Amino acid sequence: MGWGHGQGMGWMWLWALLLLIGIALLVLLAVRVFGGGVRNGYGPPGPGPGRPPSVEGSRAREILDERFARGELTADQYREQLKVLREGR
Repeated sequence: MGWGHGQGMGWMWLWALLLLIGIALLVLLAVRVFGGGVRNGYGPPGPGPGRPPSVEGSRAREILDERFARGELTADQYREQLKVLREGR
């Protein structure tokens, strides 16, 4: 008996190659599905075209929060400014 020289062994490399390609495609699919899809860039997704930035995630809201935390604004002033930011969207 000649191991590896039997009938049909010449095509085994093709099946191995197809198996490796299939595994690689499954890994890529899993990364896309569980990784949140493909984005342009590496940062968190920002507002897309036609969508205004939300007040909760904007830099203006962060500054307002910081000023309130430092005591520069009273609670009433903070609420009023927050309302203005929301209306400005």
